[in-house]
Amino acid sequence: MRLVFAGTPAPAVPSLEALLASQHEVVGVVTRPDAPAGRGRALKASPVREVAEQHGIPVLTPRHPREEDFQAQLRELAPDACPTVAYGALIPRSALDIPRLGWVNLHFSLLPAWRGAAPVQHALLAGDEVTGATTFLIEEGLDTGPYFGLLTEEIRPTDTSGDLLDRLSRAGAGLLTATMDGLARGDLHAVPQAAEGVSHAPKITVADARVDWAVPAIRVDRVVRACTPAPGAWTTFRDKRVKLGPVTLTGAQLDPGVVDGDLVGTATRAVKLGTVRPEGKGDMAAADWLRGLRPEPGERFV
Repeated sequence: MRLVFAGTPAPAVPSLEALLASQHEVVGVVTRPDAPAGRGRALKASPVREVAEQHGIPVLTPRHPREEDFQAQLRELAPDACPTVAYGALIPRSALDIPRLGWVNLHFSLLPAWRGAAPVQHALLAGDEVTGATTFLIEEGLDTGPYFGLLTEEIRPTDTSGDLLDRLSRAGAGLLTATMDGLARGDLHAVPQAAEGVSHAPKITVADARVDWAVPAIRVDRVVRACTPAPGAWTTFRDKRVKLGPVTLTGAQLDPGVVDGDLVGTATRAVKLGTVRPEGKGDMAAADWLRGLRPEPGERFV
């Protein structure tokens, strides 16, 4: 089949590479426009664009897929289907109707659970033990379309969102390719999602990533892992922001937020800090950073 792939961040790259290696022909790629990145805020191409250009594939970067010029270009490419992974914009009906088999999204949850922008993070926040990936036909609702296939993935006790998303993006690439194969053969048909078990996964903001030390230790652990690597869990110490790497649960008892060595108290038991990134500095071992600061007895993270 003739495919136009839509995707933007690094987790979309394994799917693009799998489709490039498949029997199908990737005739174009749609991705978000170049965006500021790094300390210098220079414009940087998306990871998907970089891979597409390495393979000499035409790249379309509309500000929004409702643009008439973009839709005209898409019609010229005449795709049979548009496989999509983390593209980053809602597709209007006028664009959804262009490929004869529609736009097929790879979503990193077991739909209808965790519809939305941050399914992996919300699965970790909720303490789910199993998650997965689903391919489904995009319609105008948010992740509501009928599905083609799914796979499951165990969530490990120490998984960060980065760890889990990496595994799902690689396994999901095979699922998306198999879905394209089934559509090409004509023997794969979409099935409506279940009406029960719907949950939503809105984007995790920087404010959401602030650690509340007055909650149980298991909640602190989940928040930190869910927000690693982005947007990064954080707290403040002496009025300065500190980013936190994954923590370890301990049996020690400290009042919420109180610092003792590399231990910090919560509503239940203390957690042991791993790495930290103090404001204006790089990553370092929490024990080394705190040793240099010499916290007073009873000082707290807030």
